[in-house]
Amino acid sequence: MSQASLQTVTGPISPDELGPTLMHEHLQIGFPGWEADSLRPGPNAAERFSICVDRIEEMKSQGITSMLDPCPSDLGRDVEFMARVAQKTGFRIVCATGLYKQSEGGAPYWNFRSNFGPQVDAMAELFVRELTEGVGDTGVRAGIIKVATGTGALSDYDRAILEAAAKAAVETGAPITTHTDQGTLGDVQQQIFTEAGVPAHRVIIGHSCGTSDNAYHLKIARAGSYLGFDRFGLESVHPDAERVASLVKLIQVGAGDRLVVSHDTVWCWRGEPFPPPVLAAMGEMWSPTHFSQHIVPQLKDAGVSDAQIETLLVDNPRRFFAGEKLRALA
Repeated sequence: MSQASLQTVTGPISPDELGPTLMHEHLQIGFPGWEADSLRPGPNAAERFSICVDRIEEMKSQGITSMLDPCPSDLGRDVEFMARVAQKTGFRIVCATGLYKQSEGGAPYWNFRSNFGPQVDAMAELFVRELTEGVGDTGVRAGIIKVATGTGALSDYDRAILEAAAKAAVETGAPITTHTDQGTLGDVQQQIFTEAGVPAHRVIIGHSCGTSDNAYHLKIARAGSYLGFDRFGLESVHPDAERVASLVKLIQVGAGDRLVVSHDTVWCWRGEPFPPPVLAAMGEMWSPTHFSQHIVPQLKDAGVSDAQIETLLVDNPRRFFAGEKLRALA
């Protein structure tokens, strides 16, 4: 039995209680500035609640019992809404503290604030408070830190949020999950975290399935972190066929113990960042049951066993949240 306690939006649990878990789904997202688009506010609170309850019931029908919603604080996160959905469905939801990348997150606020004091310290203070005491006055505590990087060279702002995450993780022992673009900079993220004292096995490099570069995947895996193959169904970003092939390669070389899976679906958008026809086209395969219904059969056809699939969905999320060390990978 795991001795660690994992914080969910409805209270602490043992990681052993998670069961089959999707490690990167979103009840709702609102890019900063969505409030200004009064012509297109998106679904109201009652509609959003109904949509999210329905999605979770669909997940439960496929045997999924828990999920991580790693929405950072600057992307429309509403932890009380998450808690109401979790209470209604009896589903375990872990929420995050953290900040999103410069290009699409709350950078203007934090950059302005940096005129009056160190950016990293203020960010880390926020992360620690939300992990240890709760988000604002809600009493809902985050169970993980979420940060992100864009493409190309690492910006000063993105480096600051990574350093703040590392500082908060070292202080609290909390794990970290990340966003990467196009399967890049995950190794840089990992290096920043570990050089600051974060154990590699407490880190998920998210969206690693944005590339088919096996050398990139193995570099991160051998250094001891988890890889997020967590955008299944998002064909516009990278083809599922290549995601499956890359996942199978990693399992075949013994890295199956450090892979977590999901879709990065967004069930409700605040505002209307995508025109309706674009969103409708994305939604055809981009659903939180896609892995269970369509990817698992492909994995089995490729020779992946039921036990290896259970490792992806059950053992690895439990081991990650419990803080268990990973064995060395040749």
